[in-house]
Amino acid sequence: MKTFIFIPPVRKPTGGITVLCQIASILKTQGRDVSLVLRDATSWMPESSGDLPEVLMWNGAQMGSGDLWLVPEGWVNSLAPGLQVGARCIVYCQNWAYLFSSLPEGVHWNSLPVSFLAVSHPVGWFMNRTIGQTPPVLRPGIDTGLFYPPEEKPQSPLRIAYMPRKNKALVQQIRSIFAARNPEEKIEWVEISGMTAVQVAETLRSCHIFLVTGFPEGCPLPPLEALSCGCIPVGFSGFGGWDYMRQLPGASFTPWWPLREVDWSGNGFWSADADVLDAALNLEKALRLWSQGGRELDSALQAGQQTVRSYTLEVQAQSVNAIWKEYESAN
Repeated sequence: MKTFIFIPPVRKPTGGITVLCQIASILKTQGRDVSLVLRDATSWMPESSGDLPEVLMWNGAQMGSGDLWLVPEGWVNSLAPGLQVGARCIVYCQNWAYLFSSLPEGVHWNSLPVSFLAVSHPVGWFMNRTIGQTPPVLRPGIDTGLFYPPEEKPQSPLRIAYMPRKNKALVQQIRSIFAARNPEEKIEWVEISGMTAVQVAETLRSCHIFLVTGFPEGCPLPPLEALSCGCIPVGFSGFGGWDYMRQLPGASFTPWWPLREVDWSGNGFWSADADVLDAALNLEKALRLWSQGGRELDSALQAGQQTVRSYTLEVQAQSVNAIWKEYESAN
C-alpha cells in the first residue's frame, strides 16, 4: 500500500499544509511508501518538515486500488483520482468550518466512498453530530526542541505577544478595551508577524502572555507553542482548541459541548470566540497571575508543560504509526 498525500494549491504559509508534510515525513521515516502530490508546482510548502518524500505532480500520481489517497477537507474535487481507481480515500478534517465548504450541490459526505480522520476531539465530535461519522483522531505535533521555556522570564514590564494575521480587528478591540480599563498599566505589546519559526520561539520565550484571536480552528498550534515557551495564553479557542484548552480558576466561559478527559488542569484563560470584552478581562486576570506569582502561577505553567507533552512530534509519530497499521491490516 502506497500513500499519496494531496497538497492544495496555496501561496501563503498554512499550518494545515505543514501538518500534511509532517505526516508524509513521518511515514517516510517509518519506512512506508509515500508521495506528496501537487496540483500546482508553485504551491507553498514548508522548508522544515523533516525528510520529505518524493513530490509528484498531479498527472504523475499513478495510484491503484490498493493505495491510500489522503486529502484535506475543503478540497472534495481532489478526491477524483482516488475514487476513479478505487483507492482508499481518506479525508483529513483539519478544520470543522470547512468540512462542507466545497461539496457540490446535492452531494453529501455519506454518499461518497470515503473514510475520515479528525485533527482533534472537538472536530471529531462535530463530524459525529453532523455526518454521523466517528473518525480516528490524528493530532498535530510541535517541535519541543524549538519551542521550550526559558530559564526565566523578563521581570518587567510584562509582555503580551499576539499574532495579527487572524481577526486583526478583534486584537485592536481587545487592546482598546484593556487600555480604557487600565490606563496606567505598564505593559508591552509584541507583534509576531513575518517571523521564522526560530524567531517566533525566541519571541514567545521573552513574553509572559499570548493573546489568541484565531477562529475557527481545528487544533490551533500557536497556543501550544506559547504554552511550550512558558506563556499563559488568553483568548479564543476556535472550538477545536478545546482538545487541550482547559480553564484556569476565575475564567467565566464554560463550553456547552463535551470535553475529553485529560491529565492536566487549567492552562489558560479562554473566552467564547469573538467575545472581546471577556478576552480583555481575561488579560487582566493573566497579568494579575504573573504579578502575584506563587503557587497559582507555578501550577498554571506546570499545566502548560504537561499539556505540551501530549502534542510532541514523537506523540504525533506514534499516532500516525497506529492509524496506518489499521489501514494496512484492512487493506
